[in-house]
Amino acid sequence: MEQGRDRRRINVYDCRSENKAQSTKKLLKTSGLDFNGFLLLLKQNFSIGPNETYVVATTDRTVLDFDKFEELQDGSTIHLLKRKDQTLAVATEELINFEPHYDTLIKSGISEYYDSDGQKALACALAELIDNSLSATAKNTGMRAIEIRLVFDETLAKPTVIILDNGCGMTSKQLKNWAVYRLSKFSRKVTVGGKEEEYVRPDPVRRSLNSDISYFGVGGKQAVFCIGNSTRMITKSVGSPDVHELVLSNEDFERKERDKEDIYSTFIKNRKPGDSSHVKKDERCLHDLIAEESGKESFTAVVITGVSPENIAFLKKDFKVWTRQLANNYHYYIHGVNGKDISRSTNTDHLSKIDIQITLCERPPKLPCAMNLREVDDDMQTLYINAAVDTFEFKAITKDGGAVDGLIRYHPFLYDRETYPKDPDALLDDDDDDDDDCYNNESGAWHRARGTRPIFDCFWNGRLIPSTKVQEFDWCTPNKGTKDLAECYSRISGALFSDDTFKVTTNKQKFMDLETKLKKKDTFFIRIVNSQKQRGHIQKELTQWLKNCHEKWDKQIKFLGYMETITRTDFPIKKMQHPWATFSSIERDGKIYKQGQLVKSQKTVPILYGRVVRFLLHGKYDDSVFATGGEVEVVLEPKAFYDKIKTIAISKIDKNATKEAIKNYIDNDNAKLPERLTVDWPEENPWPQNAVRPAGTQFGPLRVEIQNKKGESLSMMPSVSHGGGKKLLVELQVLQHGPKTDHELLCYGAQHSAKWGFWFKKIETLNNKGKYTLSLTTKIIESNATAFGGKELPSFKLTFTITAGCAETFVVGEVSPTLHVGVPFNIPLLIKDGYDHSTTLPPDLKPVLKCSGLDLSYETVDNRGTTFTIKKVKARGRVLNYQQSKTYDLMVTLPGLKTDTQIIKISLLPGNPHSFHVTPEDDPITVENGNPVTFNVEMHDEAGNITAHPKQIVCCQVEGLPSVATDCSTTGAGQLVTKIVNLKIINGEPQNLKVTFEMPSQNKIPLVVRRLKVVPSKRVSRMELCSNDNLVLTNNEKIDWLAGGSVENLLYKLYDEAGREIPPTAKIASMIKVNWSGDVNIEELVEGKLPALLVPTQVQPALFFQVSYQDQNVSVSFYIVPHPDEPNRLKATLIQNTVKLGQILPGNISLELVDQYDNVTKALTSSCKNLMTVEAEGLDKSAIAFGWQESSCSVLVTGVQFQSGPLGPRELCFTYRSFVQRVIVKVTAGVPAQLKLISGPEKPLQVLNDQGIATPFTVQLFDEWGNPTTDQRVVVILSSSSPALKLTTSVTSQPVNAEGKASFTVSSVSGPKGSYRLEFKGSLNLKPIPGTIVELTVIPDPNKPVSLLVEYNTSAAFPAGSFFPVFSMTVVSDEGSPMTTFNPAAVSMWLWKGEPSGNAPPQTATELKCSKPTRSDKNDRFHFRDKEIPEQVGKYAIQFSLQIGNRKGLYSNQIPINVVANQPVKLGPDSQPPTPVVSDSKAVANRTLVENMTLRIMDSYGNPAGKDLDGKLVVSMKNFNGDGNKKVPLFEGKTDSLTIRLVKGSVYVKRLVMMENSPGENGSAYILVFQPDVLMAPTPIAPFELPFHYSNDAENQRKISQLSKKKNELITVITASKDIFSTCGELLQLLTNQHLVASQKELSIRNELINRKVTMSQSIPDIDRLIKEKEAEADRILKTPRRVCSIRDPFSGQQDVLGMVGHLAFVQADDAARVISWHIKGDMDCVITKTIAAARSIYDYTKGQQQVMALEYVYVQPGNRPMPHIRNGRMLFDPPGNPLHARDLLQYPNNPDICNTAFKNILGDTILIDDLDSANNYRKAVVENKQWCPTILTRQGDRVSAKGRFGGAQNRAPHINSLQVFGAPIPQHYYTLKQHIDLLGQHRSALEKRDEAAKERVDHLRKIKSPENVKRQEEMEENVKRLEEIERQLVSTPVRPEKRSLPSAGEPSGIISKRAK
Repeated sequence: MEQGRDRRRINVYDCRSENKAQSTKKLLKTSGLDFNGFLLLLKQNFSIGPNETYVVATTDRTVLDFDKFEELQDGSTIHLLKRKDQTLAVATEELINFEPHYDTLIKSGISEYYDSDGQKALACALAELIDNSLSATAKNTGMRAIEIRLVFDETLAKPTVIILDNGCGMTSKQLKNWAVYRLSKFSRKVTVGGKEEEYVRPDPVRRSLNSDISYFGVGGKQAVFCIGNSTRMITKSVGSPDVHELVLSNEDFERKERDKEDIYSTFIKNRKPGDSSHVKKDERCLHDLIAEESGKESFTAVVITGVSPENIAFLKKDFKVWTRQLANNYHYYIHGVNGKDISRSTNTDHLSKIDIQITLCERPPKLPCAMNLREVDDDMQTLYINAAVDTFEFKAITKDGGAVDGLIRYHPFLYDRETYPKDPDALLDDDDDDDDDCYNNESGAWHRARGTRPIFDCFWNGRLIPSTKVQEFDWCTPNKGTKDLAECYSRISGALFSDDTFKVTTNKQKFMDLETKLKKKDTFFIRIVNSQKQRGHIQKELTQWLKNCHEKWDKQIKFLGYMETITRTDFPIKKMQHPWATFSSIERDGKIYKQGQLVKSQKTVPILYGRVVRFLLHGKYDDSVFATGGEVEVVLEPKAFYDKIKTIAISKIDKNATKEAIKNYIDNDNAKLPERLTVDWPEENPWPQNAVRPAGTQFGPLRVEIQNKKGESLSMMPSVSHGGGKKLLVELQVLQHGPKTDHELLCYGAQHSAKWGFWFKKIETLNNKGKYTLSLTTKIIESNATAFGGKELPSFKLTFTITAGCAETFVVGEVSPTLHVGVPFNIPLLIKDGYDHSTTLPPDLKPVLKCSGLDLSYETVDNRGTTFTIKKVKARGRVLNYQQSKTYDLMVTLPGLKTDTQIIKISLLPGNPHSFHVTPEDDPITVENGNPVTFNVEMHDEAGNITAHPKQIVCCQVEGLPSVATDCSTTGAGQLVTKIVNLKIINGEPQNLKVTFEMPSQNKIPLVVRRLKVVPSKRVSRMELCSNDNLVLTNNEKIDWLAGGSVENLLYKLYDEAGREIPPTAKIASMIKVNWSGDVNIEELVEGKLPALLVPTQVQPALFFQVSYQDQNVSVSFYIVPHPDEPNRLKATLIQNTVKLGQILPGNISLELVDQYDNVTKALTSSCKNLMTVEAEGLDKSAIAFGWQESSCSVLVTGVQFQSGPLGPRELCFTYRSFVQRVIVKVTAGVPAQLKLISGPEKPLQVLNDQGIATPFTVQLFDEWGNPTTDQRVVVILSSSSPALKLTTSVTSQPVNAEGKASFTVSSVSGPKGSYRLEFKGSLNLKPIPGTIVELTVIPDPNKPVSLLVEYNTSAAFPAGSFFPVFSMTVVSDEGSPMTTFNPAAVSMWLWKGEPSGNAPPQTATELKCSKPTRSDKNDRFHFRDKEIPEQVGKYAIQFSLQIGNRKGLYSNQIPINVVANQPVKLGPDSQPPTPVVSDSKAVANRTLVENMTLRIMDSYGNPAGKDLDGKLVVSMKNFNGDGNKKVPLFEGKTDSLTIRLVKGSVYVKRLVMMENSPGENGSAYILVFQPDVLMAPTPIAPFELPFHYSNDAENQRKISQLSKKKNELITVITASKDIFSTCGELLQLLTNQHLVASQKELSIRNELINRKVTMSQSIPDIDRLIKEKEAEADRILKTPRRVCSIRDPFSGQQDVLGMVGHLAFVQADDAARVISWHIKGDMDCVITKTIAAARSIYDYTKGQQQVMALEYVYVQPGNRPMPHIRNGRMLFDPPGNPLHARDLLQYPNNPDICNTAFKNILGDTILIDDLDSANNYRKAVVENKQWCPTILTRQGDRVSAKGRFGGAQNRAPHINSLQVFGAPIPQHYYTLKQHIDLLGQHRSALEKRDEAAKERVDHLRKIKSPENVKRQEEMEENVKRLEEIERQLVSTPVRPEKRSLPSAGEPSGIISKRAK
């Protein structure tokens, strides 16, 4: 290396001038020069002035510095510029060597084994150049333009091919790398921003369209020399002002070989854009190309000349061919992931930004030809996409992790042709493939549409690999599918999309290992639907998809309305007899043929006419299907002539025959058959249709005639081929219709008579009311048949009604036997005719009522229908009391009837209340005041009878008194006693009151009113007070009196209501009370005297006094107001006797003159304040003021304040004239003015994140004089300077204690790393008190997880039963970096149904574990893949957790998801209906198959999945066992199918009823088929089938129904029992496996603990003790003081800021920390940032005061240089003093890679050694070996510079205490303890899980063997036997015989009689 540097020569171009015609070039020898020496050499050679600004840069515009200069090689070229982005005035040249890479020897033979295989060589060569352009434009944000110009116009230039793109371009170094053969992208180093970066694989994208297809370093060189013999590479990179040119030519290679020059060396020309001065003038094309460079940010142009004539001819002639091949190669790059769909205007899912334009310019007069590959529409991929109707997507995953996306397209058969596209480039004779044997005569179509062509085209990174095609896979071959779909396998095409996991040849023509890997047995295939993986077998999925495509898209004969599968015995060949599927209709050539449609045959003898019965197709089918042919069953018409069904080929149906022509032919034959009956009434008494006749009316006689359509009379069938000449009869039947069944009244027949025809006699027995039907039916006498040839013979029906006759008698209806006087009642009369039928009366009939002893009346009659009602009949008269009734005979007469009178027995009781009687009847009623009044009441009805009824409440209201009431409901009478009448009598006069009686419940009963006279009483009603001094006291009078005096000689007097005085007695005196004395003299009270009253000594408001007579509540009240005496002394009143130093005494001091009782006198005046003084020690008299208070006649003293003196009591002395008063005031410390920290932890204070501070902080309050003070109202608050710093303390704020102190213990400090301040602030009444500040530095904990980051595809859907997208979870540490130290077993994914709840998952959540990492997974996160989505739709939540230690967990945010339904696959009910059992009955209920059932389209898990699907539901029936010969029942309406509208995936079936007299076999089982017909269904939808039993009578139905019900119940019970036992077994297996896994896990952790020599135990309490011991030890280590960096770092934690240098690293040893910190002391406070923007932000913020370093523009040599004493891996000498690089001692707690770069730049290769002697000896030995020696530091503090200087103060480190040094790291033992704690926690958890799993398994075993479970097993076995017995009974249920036909025997008279039922 040193010798090479001595020989290094550098080419320097002087490009400083921007106007020179040429630049100056010099070759400078730089032997032995460093960068500074080189700069001096430059200045000497190029005359650079001392103040001139210049830049030295490489041709890549990389500015040189010391390191870049060292990297320059011999022969390098550099530019001398004025500025970095200066434009080159003239071009420069750079010599390069592009020797072939060593891969040439290794891989050169590969391409020899592969060729282009059918692809034209030039198209392949152009494709290689397009590959390079695609890679170059991969990062374009706008349009990616690629242009191929074919310039074959000799007037412009020699034939030239130009490939131009707007990609990123190349630097000169990259252009050199391009020239090196076999230098693949994996071996190149890409320079970005001055740094060399290795190849990075692009992120996965759909279809692998990653543009990463410029790959091997081979194709570009091969392509240009395949097209021509010379190429010119012109390129400009992004951000570069220069254009670089490189020319390679065959001629130049030959010349160099001839001249023995270096073949692989040439020059790269560097020039400004648009500069074509170096190009020959005749190359106009190249001049124009270079002129286009101006304004382009970046580009690359490949200019190929020397194109051979053969290549020119091909490019011109086959222009369309090779452009189509290129469009096919890059189809998905051009059109997007879904390709070119011509039916769409735009590709909505992925609009491509790639534009590939090809222009061909020939010599005029030919016009230029332009083609954009986007416009090509006949390339194979476009043909495939637009001929396909459906796509099947899948993914193949190989064992080594390779993944291939695949798709299969379906190209349908359309009536008479295959739509599989043909290759436009293939030869015509290649299309035949000898497929004549595949032609089907019936359909006229080729069965093998694809022929022998392979299915799959193969794409690599989105580009077609043309020579590799995969024929098929095992699961997509006809041999693996069903035979019915064999032809469909020839209608599929496909494509495979792989990335570069699979290898291709260097010319990208063939895959080397794709087909081999994909066809291995361990390759896994899975279907993809809507970007979601689908569980299921790939072959079954493909078969189902093919079937769906075949049925939906192949347009052959479409068989519709599948009915059943039958066996045909008319075929002689047995294998053709079964199976035959039957259908109700077909679609043929766009025309529908349905069941029952008229058709005509062609090419048959004879020509047949008839109706379609059904269509037949050989094979097993159960739904609509396409086929190339089939047969049709036709019933010949008319049936009477041709009662026969004929089967012909569908192709025999005459498509041109019209319905009218066929119908006319059939109608001509039908006209001969009996058509109608004519009825004649010989006695001219015809009954019209719906006639109404009274009972007993005569009917008939009748004459009947049978006629055909031509009006001819018939007595026998016409002579036809079947049944000609058979005699006819007419049968008469009379039916009476009942509510439930019909009753046959008459039934007999009449044969034809030549005279009378068909004659019927009179009918005289029609006496019963009701509706009747007379039926005349034509029958064939021979067979008694009513139909002929499938057609009913004519009949006649007459409906009539028999009604009641005239009224003759009546019957009395129900009348209540007990009636009440005056209460109306009704008498109903039922009117009858002579046959006991209910009838009506004449309208004006008047009834007559009579009864002895009663007066009867009625209001009206109601003559409606057959009931005659006499309404509102009333009976009046005297009766017995309310408890006894009397019986009467009531006669009812209806004049005019045969029987006109009826008698009714009735009983009569008193009626409703009508009035009440009140006694006494005096008016007025007299009562003395103070007494109650008594009244008696009785209730009477309207006849005066006492009556009792509910709610007979009578109320009495005396005016002014509360109401009273009595209840007369029981006896009809009651008594009322009023409240005491107590009125105020005025002047002794009586008073009158009004008394009202009423019954509230009976408003109609009139009120009763009485008058009440109240007279005065003789009781005490008034009192008076007086004294011997003629003093009379009125009530509530106020009296002024001297305080402390007395009031004596008080007397009282009493008066009654009349004003008469009442003399006192002993009784009265005992009732006299006074409120001022409890001790009274009764004798004095008898004399009218009251006790003396003492007035209080204190002046106060008026005092209340009262004298009362308690018996009558009579009293007199009065008030006494005391007033003060003369002044006695001066009184001083203090509100507060404590004052703080410097503060004014709170409140005022009040000075007053008081009497002997301390009552304030009014002796002071406003002028007295001037005569008052005050004295005290230290009193500030300047603030004292005396003020007058008028309201209290006192003097107020304010402003008492002490400014000096000791704390303690002080005496205040107040003086006024002769009055003196002294008071004591206590002086305390002043108000709190400041907070001081009196104790706390040592400084500087550094805390590890989330750790606490052991020493508490104690602060004390002080006043402004420095006295410790206290005020417990002061609240001290501890806060941080930044909200990012979180403090955990017992309290964040607290009041000071009684001593004025507050203590805070910080238990935890958490926040981003950096410097903070702890602030202690005080607050008193919202006013701040200055506090103290403590500096604090937080160090982040890299081993502490703080959050979980979850990444997944947020736009993914969650279909039920599929797989979740991949979830990636990253554990983020406290410092923000990913953590990879956790065991994957500690990571869990939790899933539960419902909304997110709380911070942790609920206990019902399902736990899922992470997946094993794949090769491509990043190792800094955990992956959860292939986790199954729940099968039920709804809201779910997902959360991820990390188990940390013992029972501690870290949880991510909860993620709500919505599980939606999967693909619709079936139709099903909301709830499974019971098995129906129906019978052939007239009752609709017995024939009801289904009622109130809702069906929905569901996915395979039962979730409703058809909300977007509409269509119809076709309901049909089929045989249970598939027997096609057994008749199937019909629905009402005589139809075999019903159609119901299906809306939004659901349909409501209200009722399905079987037809009455429906066909079917008694006792058989059938199936109801509910077949959905849905438009645009993504998958075929299976029908819902419901079995049912059929019986021909109700009894059999009932029996079968009961058995079926029992069967269903037993099946439910047995299924539930089996599920329980199955669940028990599965749970036992699961618990066993869990116990085994838990035991293995515990053993594994135990072995790990043993290996690490950790004390362990099998006891959980012992493990807990060990964990606590180790946690305590780890905590002690953390709290042990260690060296910290004292530099304040206020910028740490900001975006893109790493922090100050002193905080970025730790150094373990003190001596090393001292000398390294001193060596770089100028950089210790430098802030390191990631970006220039962040550095500039800090620079601006500090106004340039803070030094910063941005790593964005710092370059250091990658890797680590060896020590100077090591060369080529071996030591040159034995080094003394243990030398090592100083930076190797640095430990980086965060961002180690970035910090390593920073310290490489700061420390360089500085060496640390033991002592100075070792340092000097080491340096000497290095120099002797001709090696450069960097600076050496010694552990003793010395420094030997790189220049050899040592000694002096400048080379000696001071003591460590005077330096700002690196902090010390946490000891390694701490991390070892943390690992032990984690392992012990895992062992504890494993023990718990093992023991819990063992317990659960034992408990479950005990439960399985429990008596209850054994009994349940026995019950299930018994139920199974019962079920088998019921099934046997169902099979053996007897079939009841069917009804027999009518007898056909006749009588001589020609009348066939039948006994009436």
